[in-house]
Amino acid sequence: MNISSNKNTVITLAICLSVLFTCFIAEAKCRKGCNLALASYYVWEGTNLTYISKIFNQPIPDILPYNPHVSNPDSIHTGTRLNIPFSCECLNGDFLGHTFHYITQRGDTYSKVARFAFANLTTDYWIQRVNVYDPTQVPDFVPINVTVNCSCGDAHVSRDYGLFATYPLRAGESLQSLAAEMGVPGDLLERFNERSHFSPGSAIVFLPAKDQNGTYPPLPSSSSAGISGGLIAGISVAAVIGAISLGVCVYFVFYRRKKAKEESFLENVQSIENAHGLGIMEKTPEPGPLVASASPKLKGITVDKSVEFTFEELAVATDNFSMSHKIGQGGFGSVYYGELRGEKAAVKKMDMQATKEFLAELNVLTHVHHVNLVRLIGYCVESSLFLVYEYIDNGNLSQHLRGKVTEPLPWSRRLQIALDSARGLEYIHEHTVPVYIHRDIKSANILIDKNFRAKVADFGLTKLTEVGSASLQTRLVGTFGYMPPEYAQYGDVSPKIDVYAFGVVLFELISAKEAIVKTNEVTTESKGLVALFEDAFNEPDQTESLRKLVDPGLGDDYPFDSVSKVEPDISGSSCQSLHT
Repeated sequence: MNISSNKNTVITLAICLSVLFTCFIAEAKCRKGCNLALASYYVWEGTNLTYISKIFNQPIPDILPYNPHVSNPDSIHTGTRLNIPFSCECLNGDFLGHTFHYITQRGDTYSKVARFAFANLTTDYWIQRVNVYDPTQVPDFVPINVTVNCSCGDAHVSRDYGLFATYPLRAGESLQSLAAEMGVPGDLLERFNERSHFSPGSAIVFLPAKDQNGTYPPLPSSSSAGISGGLIAGISVAAVIGAISLGVCVYFVFYRRKKAKEESFLENVQSIENAHGLGIMEKTPEPGPLVASASPKLKGITVDKSVEFTFEELAVATDNFSMSHKIGQGGFGSVYYGELRGEKAAVKKMDMQATKEFLAELNVLTHVHHVNLVRLIGYCVESSLFLVYEYIDNGNLSQHLRGKVTEPLPWSRRLQIALDSARGLEYIHEHTVPVYIHRDIKSANILIDKNFRAKVADFGLTKLTEVGSASLQTRLVGTFGYMPPEYAQYGDVSPKIDVYAFGVVLFELISAKEAIVKTNEVTTESKGLVALFEDAFNEPDQTESLRKLVDPGLGDDYPFDSVSKVEPDISGSSCQSLHT
């Protein structure tokens, strides 16, 4: 690029930045959220506190302090309103709200989810806005985003109120009745809700709420309702004047930093390859119809059967990685839904610091292909690290065992899922050289397709070892509850880590309990699922003790002999396989 071209680029960028910066400041609806807001949930027939707790992902002990009128948590009358605490965030700089993750039930529509599951705290319009599914064809048992609006108060109206409840109006309720009930002036409620007509049955309003002490907390001194008109004008003028300088700085700083990151990434690739023998810097893939134009920063990486996508492709497919396309959050990055070149895909976006995990997954899934392992479609290294997988549209095993699913998994499907998962593990343990050790087998990493067949996913912690080699010592990674005692104590790595974790998954399939089970809600005491089964096997009446651990959703529709054969090794080294 010549000097003239460089100059034109800088000027163009500066002009664009001046416009964008001005528009952004002028149009921003919020700058920050608050740690606490409340949702006024109208209890409908058939609902209980356990269900509501799961919907909002809030423990019951955290809900009760905001509901002193509830005398018996196990029996809440229909028509009662419950205040549910949640964090109120500034979403995309556009509005205050919180996005909850809900697993659809059989026959759900956006309208049903809004009206019943979330008791009119949101609308079908808002749910449709933040999800990708056609409102007339919402799949069963898939995760969707549910956005509930909230308020953090408004200093321009009153500083006397700093906690607010999102409140769906019901028939018979009005501005006057609410003001009288709360002891708050009606004109104040109206000013807090300038855009609402307080129409019963359709309006959602924001009302001052009492805290755990039964008082209306004031607005914190650091809070502000928004940006004043004068400040907007001042910032906008300053933005226009300063944008040219900003554009020049951004041009040089951004591109120099980007180049430095990419060079650092390549250095990390080389050092990790040398240290761990990943063997992914051996050759450059020949260009083909499924491979995008070669990227210099990835030259030399073997990407058999994988496509190199551009950042622009991924951004378009995921609506610029918007919240409406976000379908998951893991330890190393966020996952977004998108359609790429005619195929549904899950795009994992990782920070440049997650190089080791990125390369581990890229190395495994470009060399190992099996029907019971999630398929890698492609990757991208541009400003961030991206891995593109096939989209598995039926959630994960954890969601099916403990999510909001109308019908529990029948025994035959649980058995098939166990066999599929075992075959995937057997393949990476027995039929690959070197041997791959997953190190994070758990129900959340076993994906379920529409035919209820299982695929093992998330290979970011995978370790490689030679066949027949002794156990390796390494830093502790994985998920508590799934780690064998000797690994947690000494860090020894061998395929036994995955075998033990798979045994825990078998216990989950039998009991539908989590790997760590709370044994006392008051003192928050907990116990590992393996320990619970060990205790059951050690009881004098082993049969009765085991039956108590079986998922009640199965009823009597399961072969008890199969359950009794999934016996834990009391030494803690492994779990026996399921016999059929």
